[in-house]
Amino acid sequence: MDIDAFSSARAARWARLESLSKQRRLTGKEADELTRLYQSASGDLSALRSAAPEPGLITRLSITLANARVWLTGAHEVSTRGVRDYLTLGLAAAFYRVRWWGVAVFLAVAVLGGVSAWWTVTHPESLALIGSPEERAAIAQYEFENYYYEYDSASFAASVWTNNGFIALQCIALGITGIFPLILMYNTVIQLGVAAAVMTEAGLLDIFFQLIIPHGLLELSAVFVAAGAGLRLFWVMLVPGARSRGEALAEEGRITVSVGLGLVGVLLLSGLIEGFVTGSDLLWPVKIGIGALAFLAFWMYVFVVGRYAVAARVTGDSDGDFATDRAAVSG
Repeated sequence: MDIDAFSSARAARWARLESLSKQRRLTGKEADELTRLYQSASGDLSALRSAAPEPGLITRLSITLANARVWLTGAHEVSTRGVRDYLTLGLAAAFYRVRWWGVAVFLAVAVLGGVSAWWTVTHPESLALIGSPEERAAIAQYEFENYYYEYDSASFAASVWTNNGFIALQCIALGITGIFPLILMYNTVIQLGVAAAVMTEAGLLDIFFQLIIPHGLLELSAVFVAAGAGLRLFWVMLVPGARSRGEALAEEGRITVSVGLGLVGVLLLSGLIEGFVTGSDLLWPVKIGIGALAFLAFWMYVFVVGRYAVAARVTGDSDGDFATDRAAVSG
């Protein structure tokens, strides 16, 4: 084969194929032309490889065909629509589905935590279980506050995020047992009650709230929603309603997983606040204001955006909202 004659005869087709494959949009006529040129160039490449291998020409034609193939397979442009729809609608709808479970857990832990703190601080025998008076004073006057200052902000934020994210995902993964979220919430009640009691005994309850509120409102909201979502999945297993138990668990399980993934992002934000705001030199009203804004933004997203998403018939189920189309096949 005469390589020069062959390439000269095909050069116009190859150039046209290259030009079409670089365009962002094609008309119907141009798309048909691209398909024909692609098929023709594929045959040319096969002929070159078998009859007159020329590395430089083969490489150039292979690149042209690869670009055209990307266009033909529809992967010429990275689309973010699915991600955008998930963040703005799908995730909000998933949160909305579990909203009251999260609120119920939030209120239950807040009330029981307050009762735990009151009981501990008013019963000397309970305080004694925490440690000696000197040990409790050391916790209140040094250790509790130093926890937020002893590490650099970036490492502390990453550590807190990893720990809280793991806890939230455990609630999601083990929520179907109906036991793990309850155990976790019981531990949270005790920890909050004991910490508040120790700080109250030392007359430092204001410091307790100053250190907890900036990040804790958002952090605890995320953990409580995770626990609520896990408990809801357990309830669906017991009471699937009109759906079969398998169908109910499959659908609600996907929604619960979606909630868990979304909460990892929420906990990242709370971790950043804990690492860079709680232990910073900002004034306490500013710190608390940042935490309150993050808290309100989260619950507005859940109730306001979530309600809008559900009204728009988004379910929060990725298999239903954003699944790819399926064509019926025989056999």
